[in-house]
Amino acid sequence: MFNIEEELKKLPNKPGVYVMRDKDDNIIYVGKAVSLRNRVRQYFRKNDRTARIEKMISLIDHFEYIVVDNEAEALILECNLIKKNRPKFNVLLKDDKTYPYIKIDLKSDYPGVFITRRVINDGSKYFGPYANPGAAREMVDFIKQRYKIRQCRTLKPRTRPCLNYHINRCLAPCMGYVTKEKYRKQIDEIIDLLDGKTDKVLKELEIQMEQASEKLDFEQAAYLRDRIQAIKRVSEKQKVSNISENNIDVIGIAKSEIEVCIEIFFVRGSKMIGREHYFYKDLKDMEDSEILSGFIKQYYLDNPNIPNKIMIREVLEEKQALEQWLSTMLGKKVEIKSPKKGEKLRFVEMAEMNSKVTLENKEKDKSEILMELKNVLKMDKLPRKIETYDISNISGEYMVAAMCVLQDGVIKKNLSRRFKIKTVFGQDDPRCMEEVIIRRLKHSIDNPNGGFGNLPDAIFADGGITQIRATKNAIKKYNIDIPVYGMVKNDKHQTRALMDENRNELKISENLMHLITRFQDTVHDTAITYHRKLRDKEITKSELDEISGIGKVKKQALLKHFGSVERIKQASIEELTKVKGITKELAEKIKKN
Repeated sequence: MFNIEEELKKLPNKPGVYVMRDKDDNIIYVGKAVSLRNRVRQYFRKNDRTARIEKMISLIDHFEYIVVDNEAEALILECNLIKKNRPKFNVLLKDDKTYPYIKIDLKSDYPGVFITRRVINDGSKYFGPYANPGAAREMVDFIKQRYKIRQCRTLKPRTRPCLNYHINRCLAPCMGYVTKEKYRKQIDEIIDLLDGKTDKVLKELEIQMEQASEKLDFEQAAYLRDRIQAIKRVSEKQKVSNISENNIDVIGIAKSEIEVCIEIFFVRGSKMIGREHYFYKDLKDMEDSEILSGFIKQYYLDNPNIPNKIMIREVLEEKQALEQWLSTMLGKKVEIKSPKKGEKLRFVEMAEMNSKVTLENKEKDKSEILMELKNVLKMDKLPRKIETYDISNISGEYMVAAMCVLQDGVIKKNLSRRFKIKTVFGQDDPRCMEEVIIRRLKHSIDNPNGGFGNLPDAIFADGGITQIRATKNAIKKYNIDIPVYGMVKNDKHQTRALMDENRNELKISENLMHLITRFQDTVHDTAITYHRKLRDKEITKSELDEISGIGKVKKQALLKHFGSVERIKQASIEELTKVKGITKELAEKIKKN
């Protein structure tokens, strides 16, 4: 048995990483320390612990640690363990939204420029993130209009050039009409443009324009003139500061009673090319410096766009280790600065002001929605957690249900749950609804800290009075009181109203109607997707796996070749035998089935 007091005595006075685990052996916190002995003991010796740390300590059943040579190594190991295990008491970067990046696939002989939301270590160069997807699309459209680069996703040899070549939008590298060097010159200019080095780009273009004019190549000169003017317009949209350094990320933080908001400004070549924000719950009792340290570790761990400088207000305790780690990843010096005066301080203040505004606007929107729901539903408290359910089946086959959650006025897709119907046979949606509600309520009653969390403040049934009554019947079995309302659709399958158990339609604002419509559409899509997945899996299983001689490899080969079970059915014996491993005998068996 693990004795915490005895194990604390064994801790070495060396740098390393410590891992806190609960009674089920789940990792609940990962931290690093210059001295494991001093750091880990603090958790169990301090009297002035915050509520968050107090809760964590109460859950610790045992801990382990890994000794390393220095603080920088400890930091890298800590980051990787947090990323892999996502402990509940660490500051965790939210994954519920992804911003677009502009990607240039530099490994290609003729690189393309695309928008992506997935950043991977594939040798490509990424620019962003762009908080406004429209801004990313506008920039890529601008590049494709002003530069003659390929617009196809994959570069393949062709027998003739595509339309983009004929309308002077591409140099047709697929046909070998342009050298790699000439094509790459365009890409280098695009990279400078996206890096914010527009002065350099403009200077080179002006020289080229003068040279074209001297050669009396007025068409080329006019083309270059238009490009210069377009780049100047884009440049003016981005310029926000006279800060001289090329690559800077400016981070601001704001707190409320409920959430913390971190806002980042991306400054490249004295121009802001984008901004981004993240929200965290239950961190209000943590120091700003601790939150920022945790954020920096996670945000830059797999980020290809590490800046030369990060500016924040707080002075971080582990500043030196973070700088060393970031410098190693970037391959050149990275500084974390806390400016005290001048333009740089004002820029940090701007980031903080924006994080505060972002947080206030979010809370205002949520507060207004919650207050309207409270008033419309005539509830005594704010309905902070609302659940909705939907049933999906075809003539009573492959019956499933989905649950979605509206938490504090926001649809939380990560809290969605799916159910297979177990006790109902034949098409009977109300009975299916009753079964699902009973099962869901049991989860929270038996285990309030489990995956379903607390009971909802209200339930929105996907349908009218029949579904409302089925839901109420399920709730009565547990002798609890949860109000139920129906989300009613019109003839065009669009949400038109909320209905109470007396068939009264409730008057709501347009904003709330839009939210409820998205809520209803989300649960419907979740149920349909799950239903299709089970149906397709069952069809594939019943019609291929039951044929003697068709194993996993041959089944995959058939599906890859024909695309679906239906097409396999329609194929002739001759067509079937063209698939690797399918003999004439097997083909005849497939046709018989």
